[in-house]
Amino acid sequence: MYEKLERKFGRYAIRNLTTYVIFTYILGYLLEMISPQLISYMTLIPEYVLQGQVWRVITWLLIPPTSLSIFTIITLFFYYSIGKALENAMGDFAYNLYIFSGIIITILTTFLMYFIAPLLHFRYYGSPTTYYLAMSVYLAFAVTYPEMRVYLFFILPVKIKWLAWIYAAMLILALYSGTASVRIMILSSLANFLIFLLTGRKTRHIRPSEIKRKKQFQSQTRQSPNITRHKCAVCGRTERDGDLTFRFCSKCNGNYEYCSDHIYTHTHVQ
Repeated sequence: MYEKLERKFGRYAIRNLTTYVIFTYILGYLLEMISPQLISYMTLIPEYVLQGQVWRVITWLLIPPTSLSIFTIITLFFYYSIGKALENAMGDFAYNLYIFSGIIITILTTFLMYFIAPLLHFRYYGSPTTYYLAMSVYLAFAVTYPEMRVYLFFILPVKIKWLAWIYAAMLILALYSGTASVRIMILSSLANFLIFLLTGRKTRHIRPSEIKRKKQFQSQTRQSPNITRHKCAVCGRTERDGDLTFRFCSKCNGNYEYCSDHIYTHTHVQ
């Protein structure tokens, strides 16, 4: 199904989408500095949208995820770097689909809960935020490149996956202690990541079927020490040829694996 969507709509994908996302944050900070009260007219509140303030469906995306500080500027640079890396790994269309599906699901959930909440005898106070959408990009990057190291406070080297686990624990705590509105807002904002986690080719290593296959393969490897686990489809090198990283290409038609030297430079197999 994904291949059909890409063939039909792939030419409409926005290239360098991460750059535009960062630009919306910068624009939001500028608007916040120029007129702080303007933010109240930008939030997505279904009641006001139905009264004619339709711009709120879009303008909530301009509201920055956090307040402006030197740490925020550093975070934006970091977010840009991981967003570009994820965009290159997934491809333009897949990355567009990931970002826009998160936005659309969040909007639909906000309106759906506005209508359903009275029937369930509670009032939905959720107002979507770009914070969790930004974090969905980070989580997808952590799943794609779990062994990559970043320098915390520019000093401590930490693998991306450990920071992701800490953030996941914070999310679980927020889901446990938060109100129903907060829980729905978090889950809707991260729905695109959950879909990516369950269906993405980059996440096959955490699926139960793949875990079982790996255990069987490891058992066979112990019996046959000459078997290698990875092999580049271009140069034929394996993990025995040095400290190489191997990745599957999401744009190739089939399970083709490439080393770090050819993951971005190979010709896609169609």
